[in-house]
Amino acid sequence: MATIHAEDEDTRIYEVAVLYPYPINQKEESDLLKAVEEIFQEAKAKLVLKDMWGRRGLAYKIGGFSEGNFVIYYFEMDPSKLKEADTQLRILKGILRHMIIKPPKNYQVAPTAGNFEKWKQEEKTLGEKVAQDKEDKLKKQVVEKAKRTTKKEEKTEVIAKPMSEKSITEGLDKLISDKDIDL
Repeated sequence: MATIHAEDEDTRIYEVAVLYPYPINQKEESDLLKAVEEIFQEAKAKLVLKDMWGRRGLAYKIGGFSEGNFVIYYFEMDPSKLKEADTQLRILKGILRHMIIKPPKNYQVAPTAGNFEKWKQEEKTLGEKVAQDKEDKLKKQVVEKAKRTTKKEEKTEVIAKPMSEKSITEGLDKLISDKDIDL
């Protein structure tokens, strides 16, 4: 990551986000990106960084497309030429949306396209760790509950009273004569 400072008092760094449709054939894509870059060349802008984000899903359909390709440019240019470049981007055929912003002072310009995949992998790993921790906690709770239940059972031992031979015989007869039991 490098901090970018404008060389001149008359120039500033601008971030330009361009969204164009997916799918698009390679020739059309190449021509479209070349046209975008030519707009800024005509404005005497200096390309600092071109960051191809690639295909992403859209929150809602734009121009009938639910997916689009994103490219982020960083240009150093004269602010007086900005409005002209913005107008030309608006009328350039093939662009679904665009946005030009002035990053804050001492902004770190760095490509993020590769970092997105790295971030997704880290997020997946973190999700797996959270799930494992949750499972371990649940197992620990089950073991603790089993220990408590065992201790309760040990404390509440049933002390059997001696039964007479007559009461044992009556109890057995009752069980044997029960019609619900299939023997």
